[in-house]
Amino acid sequence: MMPTTSAAPSSSPAAPIRETVRVELGDRSYDILIGTGLLDDPAAWAGLPKAQTAMIVTNTTVGPLYAARLQAALVPHYARVLTVELPDGEAFKDAATLERIYAALLGATCDRKTVLFALGGGVVGDMTGFAAACYMRGVPFVQVPTTLLSQVDSSVGGKTAINHPLGKNMIGAFYQPVRVICDLDTLDTLPERELSAGLAEVIKYGPIADADFLAWIEANIEPLRARDKTALAQAVKRSCQIKAQVVGCDERESGLRAILNFGHTFGHAIEAGLGYGEWLHGEAVGCGMVMAADLSARLGLMPAEFVARVRGLCERAGLPVVGPALGAERYLQLMQIDKKSEGGEIRFVVIDRLGSARMQGAPEAMVREVLAAHCAA
Repeated sequence: MMPTTSAAPSSSPAAPIRETVRVELGDRSYDILIGTGLLDDPAAWAGLPKAQTAMIVTNTTVGPLYAARLQAALVPHYARVLTVELPDGEAFKDAATLERIYAALLGATCDRKTVLFALGGGVVGDMTGFAAACYMRGVPFVQVPTTLLSQVDSSVGGKTAINHPLGKNMIGAFYQPVRVICDLDTLDTLPERELSAGLAEVIKYGPIADADFLAWIEANIEPLRARDKTALAQAVKRSCQIKAQVVGCDERESGLRAILNFGHTFGHAIEAGLGYGEWLHGEAVGCGMVMAADLSARLGLMPAEFVARVRGLCERAGLPVVGPALGAERYLQLMQIDKKSEGGEIRFVVIDRLGSARMQGAPEAMVREVLAAHCAA
């Protein structure tokens, strides 16, 4: 459990931060390395699968910042280190962009031992993982997440996918990385809006799994937004610990893992309804968590104070808390396409007590009430 002290963390220590979280999946287990200066630390890259070729998959924003440093770290281990740059943004998380990775691999005659390195945020990580799962029926890949959202969520657990105009992340595969390397220094170049989006995925772990962690986030939201490395290290480590535990119990989301989607049913509808990229994923999740908290209260599972608590924390994190005016019919239509829906019934992650979540349906009239209360007219 995280301490609930309200004292702000001290300034970044001179010594490098080093933390490790293990994802236990039998012979597919792997480590999540968390710290400062990891891109330039030879120990971070030791012991990876041996191959002639490594390919860095990045985007046009992150590549110019960090690709050369990653390439320098990999040169001692691989005879060829190639790089492919993708366009940046959720709008490009599609089949056409995925094809660019396949074309680069085939064009360079990469074999089945080639190791892919996903250098970027959630979009790059998801598409690189999906490409690794499919190329020659599976090649190893390493996650090198450079956004807070990808460090605490999308890089961990092996869910890979692309979007379709009719639904988010509907085409993909479960495929685990061989290592995740979270260099906290890459967050220094992250835009403020992207940092807030990542905080949404940090916040979600409190209500679903750890009440003490929720209190710690509330006490430390300002240092987190100020990019204090000590605070960020604690937030990333605890988030990864919770996700690793859930994934270890339910890798393919047959039950427990679905709780990680708190706020996502509403959030995915916002993303699809507005068009991918209009709102960042974390922004949509933040707003969706407020709606899901309200649904939990209307179902009689949580007090009204909980809704205000979630809304207040999301506001302090810089996240939107009022959904766009898509209209109730459009929201319901989009939520029926959600992966958690069963037999046409929309299923939501709701909080049944602080630190505990479950999946269940809700009366349509109640969902409409939630939408009316939290969406723009």
